[in-house]
Amino acid sequence: MDVLYALLLQPFVFMAQEPLIFAETVVKGLMAGVLYSLVALGFVLIFKASGVFNFAQGTLALFAALTLVGLMEKMGDGLPKAAIVVIAIVATIGVMILLAMIVERFVLRPLVNQELIILFMATLGLSYVLEGVGDLTWGSDVKVLDIGLPDGVFDIGGVYVEQLDVVAAIVAGSMVTVLAIFFNKTRIGRALRAVADDHQAALSVGISLQQIWVIVWSVAGMVALVAGVMWGSKSGVQFSLSLIALKALPVLILGGFTSIPGAIVGGLIIGLGEKVVEVFWYDVHGGAVENWFAYMLALVFLMFRPQGLFGDKIIERV
Repeated sequence: MDVLYALLLQPFVFMAQEPLIFAETVVKGLMAGVLYSLVALGFVLIFKASGVFNFAQGTLALFAALTLVGLMEKMGDGLPKAAIVVIAIVATIGVMILLAMIVERFVLRPLVNQELIILFMATLGLSYVLEGVGDLTWGSDVKVLDIGLPDGVFDIGGVYVEQLDVVAAIVAGSMVTVLAIFFNKTRIGRALRAVADDHQAALSVGISLQQIWVIVWSVAGMVALVAGVMWGSKSGVQFSLSLIALKALPVLILGGFTSIPGAIVGGLIIGLGEKVVEVFWYDVHGGAVENWFAYMLALVFLMFRPQGLFGDKIIERV
């Protein structure tokens, strides 16, 4: 009975007794979910354009953040800080576009029409290459990333919310809106979906596979830059940043691999679930729930709705 009480009633009792703590837990969970969603967005972009889970997306976020903070350190103190930040961001975007061109030319182009598992393994190898290049170029020390984002807290009726989390939420919402319009309303967006459906058919109607892949990997690189900046500003730029790809996987399973809004919704569910279960069901599971809750929830979804909440249900004729 004690376990049943803890599982079913304890959160509601706590909500009634400590409404401010409950509200703060919910807000923190949603804000953490936004950061997960930023990483998941990059996976969705690549998957929509190639049908491949890009294992290197987490390392792209690490590489972009390393490049940004490394360029800022190289420029020193000769310029105003605002100018250093702007120049470094523009230069990092240029690096990510150049990287997209290199990936398309030397990784993707030789593998056109190959099995998806081969493309997946290629992104796995790319992940290790980028990690090594980042280590050799910028070093392996933990780096502080300060581009002027707010680091205080808002006090909203006794509920404390980190200003950085609010900025991340605004940025993520804006990116989802822009990307949704891009994929659904533009000619390039429709071409991206065609490439994902069938490489050979897309080529036969005049769609440039090389151009499409450069565009989508460039956009995914910019999304990775935003995610790297948010995570790096929060916890420092370190090589463990690449492991956020593992947390993005259950987000994608919940939201759907092909849905941009699904990446946001999935992230919010994972973030909120982790915080609520950690705080209110601590007596049952003994803590450390954030290490496994997302994967258990994803496993349940795989059993009952494998395409996710917003994913396309695939029916194959045999």
